Amino acid sequence: MNEYEMLRVIEFLEKARRPFQDVVSDFDADPVWKIVTFLIKSHIRSQTVTISTLGQESGIPYATSMRLINRLIEAGYIVKVAKGRTGKSFALQPSERLLESFQVYAGRMKSLLAQTLGYRSGEQEDDYYFGGTPLGSHIIPPMRLVQKRVESQIELRFLLNDDNYFSAMRNMWADFRNNLASRKNFDLLPLPDLYRLVLKNRSNSVSDYDVIAINIPWLGEFVEKGVIRSMDTLIQKTGINPLDFHPSIWSTARWNGRDYGVPGYCTVAILAARKDLFSDAGLDFPRTFEDVISAGRHFHSPSHDMYGAVWDGARGMPIASSFMFFLGACGQPAISLRKTRTGFTLEGVDLEELHCTISSDAGLATLDFMRRLIDISPPDILSMAWDRTLDVFMKGKASLGYFWTMRAARFEYDVHSVVKRRVEYIPQPSGPGGTRASPIGGFLFCIPTNLPDERVELAADAIAWMASREAMKAHVKNGFPIAPRFSVSADPEAAASSPIVRFVDQLAKKNLLHTWQRPNIPQYTRLERILGEEVHNALCGLKSDKDALADAAREIDRQLKTGSTAIPSGAFLSPEEAWRS
Repeated sequence: MNEYEMLRVIEFLEKARRPFQDVVSDFDADPVWKIVTFLIKSHIRSQTVTISTLGQESGIPYATSMRLINRLIEAGYIVKVAKGRTGKSFALQPSERLLESFQVYAGRMKSLLAQTLGYRSGEQEDDYYFGGTPLGSHIIPPMRLVQKRVESQIELRFLLNDDNYFSAMRNMWADFRNNLASRKNFDLLPLPDLYRLVLKNRSNSVSDYDVIAINIPWLGEFVEKGVIRSMDTLIQKTGINPLDFHPSIWSTARWNGRDYGVPGYCTVAILAARKDLFSDAGLDFPRTFEDVISAGRHFHSPSHDMYGAVWDGARGMPIASSFMFFLGACGQPAISLRKTRTGFTLEGVDLEELHCTISSDAGLATLDFMRRLIDISPPDILSMAWDRTLDVFMKGKASLGYFWTMRAARFEYDVHSVVKRRVEYIPQPSGPGGTRASPIGGFLFCIPTNLPDERVELAADAIAWMASREAMKAHVKNGFPIAPRFSVSADPEAAASSPIVRFVDQLAKKNLLHTWQRPNIPQYTRLERILGEEVHNALCGLKSDKDALADAAREIDRQLKTGSTAIPSGAFLSPEEAWRS
């Protein structure tokens, strides 16, 4: 159960308890209940609670409430947290013990509600999601989708990435009020596993899934391998309006002039900075590589469990992406794309003439920057990526961090974050002679080629709802800064819900959102694999920078010339073997 679902359960229980006060109006309601629920809700919403505020919420006389609160503190249910440097003032928070026990209680209440409402056929209580959240209104699916699903008796199946956004989307479908699907209809997998299973599903005579989500750079490969079908006519039928999407976002779903998917969400690679630390130190936020290193050195103090920066340094996909983003900040893509006024493009480029460009001054400058980043990072940074780096920053142990905006959203909404409202989101600092353009990532909703014709239109309707303005706005309001639609990012209510939404919208208006850092060519995963090995070898000291770049460029050129679209034989092996095939 996530924190939003727990808020929903608390809201329900409070509404259920309120009428009982009229039954025995001569007696006061349980003050401990009021204290605990107010403290839990405030903790989830990152609201500071003083002892006087908590006393007022108890509904009992001041002196009595103070004695009760102090008893709860002594018993270990409530903890004091110093508010300033003097330690004279403090805030109150629920202890880990109270949080864990209350979550168990909320889970039991949810189970009772599921039993009362009645299970759908073959389901368990955990297949339900308990409504929306108090932070956003319930989104009703279109009647056309509901009616078609009921008439066809089709159980839609989804293959998605294992991240917080798709988890929320699964909850939207599994909401007991929608009655569209349950959690078991969704397979959420890490990226390497997702890549492997998408390819494996293509070999089936009939697809196991109606809708699949693919990583944006995989588009060219999956189109050329016949994994996903064109959606040109389906987009028109479902009423999806491509003009409502930022052009740079919608272009991620197009290959050779045709649409093969719908952008599910976009995420932007940015630099997150602890604005409280920078303010106290009187430092400006970094704008260049040199600024990043200088600021990182200022805050780097491993002996005090504090690091200058965190970033994705693990071998393979994580460090390959970091290298391509930093290379882009130096003004150069990894392959010979055509230069435009604002960046680079694949349009008008002969794929057979592409060659690798990393064996260059920009490539050397990128490795030099990454090596200096290591000096101000946690000691095991070359084995860290994604959730591990996020966890370090979220616990307040780093001053700077390179993240995707979708992951960075957890800084403001995760119940365990200690950096709520203390983070400044800034464009990627530029390298030597480079740019502050921010790379775009995310996922496309696609329909498998081998999905039976009678299921295709229903799958398209499902995608239309998942990518609708209403669904996206609801997700934005609940803490997921996607907003690839103009109508969503321009919505005052949506924009006010997240600082990241406003930040990304400003990047778009300044034309700082680009996809060329990770070109979606058919050989992209092979390019990523090679860079993930050779860049890591250089930073581990196994090769010189020049040798690593030269070896990587030579192998990438060889892969670019093969152009093979056959599904690799190792695609059905382990995730690691499949990813390296």
